[in-house]
Amino acid sequence: MTADLAEHAHHLLRAMVTDPYGDFSPSVYETARLVTLLPGLPGHAGRVAFLLDRPAADGGWGGPEGYGLLPTLSATEGLLTEFRRTGAPAIAAAAEHGLRALSTRWGPDLRVRLPDTVAVEILVPSLVSALNAHLDALAADGVVLTGGRRLPHPEGTHPALLHELRRLAEDGRALPDKILHSLEALGPAARNVGSAPGENGLGCSPAATAAWLGGEGGAHPGLRYLENVQARHGGAVPVAAPLTVFERSWVLSTFADAGLAVTVPDEVLDDLAAEIGPHGLAGGAGLPPDADDTSTALYALAAQGRPHPLDCLREYYVDGHFCTYPDERTPSVTTNAHVLQALCAHGPSEVAGRVAAWIGDQQHPDGSWTDKWHASPYYATARCFLALAGSGRGATARARALRWIAATQRPDGSWGRWQGTFEETAYAVQVLARAGEPWADEAAARGCVFLLSWPDTAHPPLWHDKDLYTPGRIVRAEGIAALHLARRRPRVAALLARLEPAPAERTA
Repeated sequence: MTADLAEHAHHLLRAMVTDPYGDFSPSVYETARLVTLLPGLPGHAGRVAFLLDRPAADGGWGGPEGYGLLPTLSATEGLLTEFRRTGAPAIAAAAEHGLRALSTRWGPDLRVRLPDTVAVEILVPSLVSALNAHLDALAADGVVLTGGRRLPHPEGTHPALLHELRRLAEDGRALPDKILHSLEALGPAARNVGSAPGENGLGCSPAATAAWLGGEGGAHPGLRYLENVQARHGGAVPVAAPLTVFERSWVLSTFADAGLAVTVPDEVLDDLAAEIGPHGLAGGAGLPPDADDTSTALYALAAQGRPHPLDCLREYYVDGHFCTYPDERTPSVTTNAHVLQALCAHGPSEVAGRVAAWIGDQQHPDGSWTDKWHASPYYATARCFLALAGSGRGATARARALRWIAATQRPDGSWGRWQGTFEETAYAVQVLARAGEPWADEAAARGCVFLLSWPDTAHPPLWHDKDLYTPGRIVRAEGIAALHLARRRPRVAALLARLEPAPAERTA
């Protein structure tokens, strides 16, 4: 069984090394922006079909709770744009369903608690304004859509900030680097802002690249980027690409932390090391450097016997913890967990103690952690638990986290915020298998059975960018790591031998 896991790990690595963009799920939000901005781009019909195939039962799009607002706004706006181009009744019907879903889910005032996703405070008001402009234009033409009342700007968004950013762009003044990833929020003001997109697009974003191009045709490198990045999903695009640095750093660090020996090609390690500059590295081309990707890459390199100086992390240290980006709105516990791992890989330090204490202070009363980069508390809790365990600190916090995980296992052996998932179960199993507690072994074994029984289908999107997304290889690596850790504990392995499905029954 262990040999099988090693082979799965190496197969994943081989596929990852040859993929220039990374394995990331298609995004409703991002795809709808291309429908609006670049209808002449090859794959347009596939993008429209993707939107028509993806609505929920109420006609909206996206995840539960507030996670559905931005994709529903984006898809509805994209379909209204397409309807005004074509007059197609099926497109109009889908757009009407989207308009109704907005008021059905969140009421006419769009009362919603917005998730802490990327640039949500400007992306939502940008789309609200665009939808209202469509409705006004259609009404002027005598077309009134069911549910097509004008929308307010939800609480927690910043239309004034969006207006100021648009003015900066119109005046030719510099924009903050992090805005490039969400440049489409600026509307027509995004056209030709700053440097032109290259072969990797602009801001690591298909939508931002399309906004800069503003309908431009020909053989522009930005168009070639969009043609390439939409090929994997038949016209639909991911929320960000290419994200190879992020994908490789996470996969390698996950295997290293689980003690799973893998042979990593030298060129992969060389490329990671070469990306590290004075400010660290970015998760993908066109993104600013950040402490999260930097520390994960540093840990991965150290685990492969390629330690790199930690000086590039110094500028991110503020008030006893590390920020992901300078001047960020909210700190991240998982960024600090990854920094703690990188620090400990280079030996004990006073800073590591401060970071561990800060992580402990962010724990919720029930024993869990939550974070800005992921919808699930199981991701944040596992990251914090494993970092604290590796540092030898936070025993009380770790014990509380263990109790919370044990108390929240579902009857089928899984874990999950909204439903039991492969990914969240993998995080819980990793914690239980590392706990060293006999009482945790049975729960870990039941979780492993769930992992082995997971069908060969897409994993639900749980990661934060502008929209929720799934990093496919990273999720599969977490499952491999969980099973490897569990099978290293003799009692879990023995329990699993009795509980796991027969080979013919496995679909994972």
